[in-house]
Amino acid sequence: NWPLFAFLSPTDLATINLIYNAPAGLKSKVWRKFGFYMKDGLLDKSVAICKECKAALKYTGSTTNLNTHLVRRHGETGDEEASTASAKTRQDTDIQEFFQPKLSHNSARAMVITASIARFIVKDLRPYSVVENEGFRDMIKTLEPRYTIPSRQHFTDKCVPELYNKVKNEVKEQLFNTERVAITTDAWTSCATDSYVTITAHHISPDWELRSHVLQTRVFNESHTGKNIGALLKEACTDWNIAHKEPALVTDNARNMIAAGVEAEMTPHLSCFAHTLNLASQKAFQVDTAARLLGKVRKVVGFLHRNIKGAEILREKQQQLTLPSHKLIQDVSTRWNSSHDMLERFLEQQPAVFATLMSRELRKGEEVNSLNEKDICNAEDIVRLMAPVKVVTTILCEDEMPTVSMIAPLRAKLKKHFEAADEDTPLITEMKKAFKNDFEKRYTHLEDLLYTASAIDPRFKTLPFLSDDDAERIFISISAEATALLNKVNDEPLCKKRKSAALDQLFGETFEARAAARSSREKASEEVMRYRERNPLPLTDNPLQWWKAQVDLPLLSSLAKKYLCIPATSVASERVFSTAGDIVSAQRSVLRHDHVDQLIFLKKNLDKHKHT
Repeated sequence: NWPLFAFLSPTDLATINLIYNAPAGLKSKVWRKFGFYMKDGLLDKSVAICKECKAALKYTGSTTNLNTHLVRRHGETGDEEASTASAKTRQDTDIQEFFQPKLSHNSARAMVITASIARFIVKDLRPYSVVENEGFRDMIKTLEPRYTIPSRQHFTDKCVPELYNKVKNEVKEQLFNTERVAITTDAWTSCATDSYVTITAHHISPDWELRSHVLQTRVFNESHTGKNIGALLKEACTDWNIAHKEPALVTDNARNMIAAGVEAEMTPHLSCFAHTLNLASQKAFQVDTAARLLGKVRKVVGFLHRNIKGAEILREKQQQLTLPSHKLIQDVSTRWNSSHDMLERFLEQQPAVFATLMSRELRKGEEVNSLNEKDICNAEDIVRLMAPVKVVTTILCEDEMPTVSMIAPLRAKLKKHFEAADEDTPLITEMKKAFKNDFEKRYTHLEDLLYTASAIDPRFKTLPFLSDDDAERIFISISAEATALLNKVNDEPLCKKRKSAALDQLFGETFEARAAARSSREKASEEVMRYRERNPLPLTDNPLQWWKAQVDLPLLSSLAKKYLCIPATSVASERVFSTAGDIVSAQRSVLRHDHVDQLIFLKKNLDKHKHT
């Protein structure tokens, strides 16, 4: 029963080209389609033979080239199940595309999705290249298989610029319809060492809401002189059509910023109150005894931050002494409140810190600690002294409306707190003196403006920090300003032309003009009187919403919009720095300057508008 080829020689077998199945040890399913020839009585495993077309393929242990042959020559793989599944998938895809064709790029559905992607890029600070990421494309395909994602260039050159122009026009319209605009500005440097200047605008809307907008973030490679920055401010006011809105300016206390306000002819020009507090507080901390104390505490905190074993022992001591598991705080030289926080946290953790430094497990711990009992007492005195300044700083940074009306009462409170007292220690006496000398020289030329802003704020209108005579003088000034406003907005002539007697023709215009002027003063005075008679607003209430309800005080309402739109700080501009750092990152350091401007503008303004 032996087959015929069993009696043939190897030469005869090669002649008739019999293909033998692969040995059982070769498990890949590709061997269902391939085999080997016999050579000298053994399988020739150096060459695989396709059972379909008898093609000879070199075999070295990998089946990749065999699979490739099956796909290219026969349209199949060695894995029949996978081949069948692939064919089914292609068939399903073809059917789906037949019944659900791709969306046209200008169809309503596609345009909505494209606009949504643009908003996603802007609001989440995503790089433009996100539209090319595999995961993002898979997600969009799952959500809408018919949609084709446009190219990155489509978003950079078309979608985002169009969105920017749309929002810019809306912001311009809001600024046009307001009575006054206040400007804040500051400069910063990107990780690519490009210098930028950011300008923000603040105003009160017709429905009495305080609104803030980032107007522009422009690259500024010129010298940061007051003249150059002032020219930039003028250009911005012209570009945004707010030069006629009597823009007020708020900046830090740098000399070039002060000169910029003069160059731009913006009045009033206020210094940021938070920056003013920082300068005065740093003067206090520069007192010799305080500076030495900070140096000692800074040394201990730095040691425990760098020493892994020390940090571990500190955590153990905190648990043993039932102290809060708080980390020690390292201060930053440019921020006085970080020094206050460092001392406050050190005092809280003092028992655990000293126990850690005296631990035998910690090398050089005792050498680092040079603090004595007197230093601890001084630290407690400093924390108590600077606590009100910390509270004021927190109010200015966290309050939703830190307007200029808050400066006068806060300034008066701090001036009283830093007055010398008999029980003061020599260190506290010195620190109070250093703080007052720097703090009291600020705002001396703007005191009446600060008092007027506080008087027009229903929370502070009693002006308890002023004498009765000074308070009365401020309200007389407000009455005069209201009178001038009434005369300005009154389009009708003061007296109508009419036929008159000779005496009227000779003196009529003079006496009637005086009578009309006196009438304007009376109206303004009556309005001021009604305002003063009303109860002050609680400190936690919103003064703008209070003014919204005072329909019988139209003149003072206009003055309120004029003063209460001015911010007490330039924090709004400084907060842009963190956003800018997320946009101009190390991975996006070559981002074009106009794109930086557009992305920051949209990030800060887009959530205040609704787009579809």
